[in-house]
Amino acid sequence: MSVNKHIPNAITMLNLFSGCVAAYYAFLGNFEVTFFLILLAGLFDFLDGLAARLLKAYSPMGKELDSLADMVSFGLVPGIVIFTMLDQSNLNEYLKFIGFLIPVFSALRLAKFNIDENQTKSFIGLPTPANAFFWIGLSYSFQSFFVSNPIYLIVLTVIFSSLLVSSIPMFALKVSSLKWKDNIIQYIFLIGVIVLIVIFGWNALTPVIAWYIVSSVISAIFLKKTE
Repeated sequence: MSVNKHIPNAITMLNLFSGCVAAYYAFLGNFEVTFFLILLAGLFDFLDGLAARLLKAYSPMGKELDSLADMVSFGLVPGIVIFTMLDQSNLNEYLKFIGFLIPVFSALRLAKFNIDENQTKSFIGLPTPANAFFWIGLSYSFQSFFVSNPIYLIVLTVIFSSLLVSSIPMFALKVSSLKWKDNIIQYIFLIGVIVLIVIFGWNALTPVIAWYIVSSVISAIFLKKTE
């Protein structure tokens, strides 16, 4: 039995392990550690797909395992982050459970993705990793503002829960060539990312995801007009 076929799954389990540890720190309100652990989980999520392609080690088990890992790292953890931030605010105690809308809609998003063959080169709705990056960036960089203004946190939770299961086309960064005309939106997005990183540094993650959503919506409108 070839060892190569197990390498992508092993990397996926590192994603899951990172997510489990991040969940612990998110409950503690240690959003700095949570931030870096979910970035690490995102790296493993990228590497398992890359390894599967390079080693030609695709499998139905790998696909299911990837979704289960993503559900923890990119579904449950951002829900815990929101729950903890709302718990730190002066809102009614029961309103903090609104944060767990994110895991619920993340599960719906991942289930839809697994049975939709039209999402191989682009996405329909906000991908769960992008959603998670938005929230860990928000808690890492803007915790005090949103804890002091929890109503904004609730509104954003509802908006992002809707985006996860929306029918809005979201572009992927996978490209088949480096030609400008074939990847205009991707290049424009990357230029914007560079600008945001220069301006915000480590605080750029949430603005970058917001820019990704805006870019995707503009791209979808433009493509609809040109059809």
